Amino acid sequence: MWLIYIIGFVVSLGLALGLTPLVKKFAVKTGTVDVPNARKVHTKVMPRLGGLGIYLAFIVAFFIVFPFIPEAFSVREANFVKAFLVGGTMILLLGALDDRFDLSAKLKFLVQIATACVVVFGFDIKLEFANIPFHSYSSVESWIAIPFTILWIVGVTNAINLIDGLDGLAAGVSAIAIGTIAVMAFLMGNDVVALLCLLLLGSIIGFLYFNFHPAKIFMGDSGALFLGFSLALLSLLGFKQIAIVSFLTPLILIGVPLSDTLFAIVRRWVQKKPIFSPDKGHLHHCLRELGFSHRQTVLIIYGIAAFFGVLAIIQSSAAMYNANWVTFVVICIMVFFLQIGAEVIGLIGKTKRPLLDFFARLRMKANAERGSK
Repeated sequence: MWLIYIIGFVVSLGLALGLTPLVKKFAVKTGTVDVPNARKVHTKVMPRLGGLGIYLAFIVAFFIVFPFIPEAFSVREANFVKAFLVGGTMILLLGALDDRFDLSAKLKFLVQIATACVVVFGFDIKLEFANIPFHSYSSVESWIAIPFTILWIVGVTNAINLIDGLDGLAAGVSAIAIGTIAVMAFLMGNDVVALLCLLLLGSIIGFLYFNFHPAKIFMGDSGALFLGFSLALLSLLGFKQIAIVSFLTPLILIGVPLSDTLFAIVRRWVQKKPIFSPDKGHLHHCLRELGFSHRQTVLIIYGIAAFFGVLAIIQSSAAMYNANWVTFVVICIMVFFLQIGAEVIGLIGKTKRPLLDFFARLRMKANAERGSK
């Protein structure tokens, strides 16, 4: 399998490098372009639909290496692969149409729900076992598993869109998350998921050559939705036993878009603004305001995503051995650094810094005590 992994990664990488310029020409010819506005960073019309290049590189590479896989898939693995390919194709088509025609949010949401239903009911892919920290594994009733799985697929499918604000940002964060899942799949001995992750990783890295600042093409909703859908299935449903990892692990994997969304909700609530109103208070906006360049901002967020990836690997490894104390430590570390980072960067607001203010008061008190001695 190691030879298949290497060949698959190299083939998908090469296909992405070759196909993306063709997709760019197709996007320009069909008018699938992104026009700048007040909320966007780019200042010129840019071709989008780059997700089509990622998808084509992945799907072609898959069918190239598929005949050489030494062992046949189990029924569960075959169902998962079929669900991944069918659902991913549906989501890719939805994103491509949105890139060209700017579909309504309601229509996109309905199609995403329909895709999730195809995955759940058509291929019997759903949450089966739960491992909540400090509890043992237990089966999940269908009346809980089915809506939860549908909600997870739809939610994570949209997660990557939330951070698609700078050249190379969403694609790079997705690559780090998928690379993390590949590492966990190797640790768990799941060859199917590892192969899918490496094919996707090669496709994304090949696309990033054209998408990193200064970008020549955007991946658009076609890429954001396809990568989000891929993360949804691979992070929660792609292991030998569904949800064999702790419930926290897939949440950590999407830590960057998830935390950015949560802080956006809190920020708008504190500022008494509508929760769904757009603003320029997201993570990449705040880092740019602090004086970081476009590339520096993207690389900083890559680092944050890698930090979440390391936590996810530690958490999943601990869950395999029921080391719940590690789960507790991971949660504490994650929450602490999230809060400190949010206050330093100003994700909630420029004056809302309770933890930093608390440490400042402690430092002043300690200095006062040393001065009085």
